[in-house]
Amino acid sequence: MPAGQDPTAQAPAATRPPHAPAWPGGGPVPPGGPAWPGGGPVRPVPPPARSLARRLLAPGATLAGVAAAFAYVGTVDPNEPGHYPVCPLLRFTGVYCPGCGGLRSAHAFVHGDLPTALGANALAVVGYGLFGALMALWLIRAVRGVPMRLAISPARWWGIGAVLALFTLVRNLPFGSALAP
Repeated sequence: MPAGQDPTAQAPAATRPPHAPAWPGGGPVPPGGPAWPGGGPVRPVPPPARSLARRLLAPGATLAGVAAAFAYVGTVDPNEPGHYPVCPLLRFTGVYCPGCGGLRSAHAFVHGDLPTALGANALAVVGYGLFGALMALWLIRAVRGVPMRLAISPARWWGIGAVLALFTLVRNLPFGSALAP
């Protein structure tokens, strides 16, 4: 090492350190980054296209699982005691949580009784609609070969939490008794 040179100094950006792997073009690294011997930047190779059956596996399995759960709840009546556990929050505090009445709502929904489903848990019925729309979007995108990206911002998560908290509060107050199961 020449005298007066800092041993921790970085190598110039245009050259590759001796311990680094060789670039496809060899020699110094071009200012825009590495390049193939024929020129142009190095681009990642896209993954091979997946078959339609492979693309439909995740949304199909999700839909099958939810359909099985709804079929079970549609068969085993939650209005009869002993079939399902009682909500612990309701049992110990007497307060309805946002999910209270959800099984009764699902049972009524499966049997096509929308007014009863809305009376048991209106927020759950809205959730069924959102789930149906999301599943339709996921299936359409899977058929077209477009990946499904569901990124919810923190502000939207806070909004969802606020809606759940407000629903819980209103259904436990006297004027919101229509929302209680």
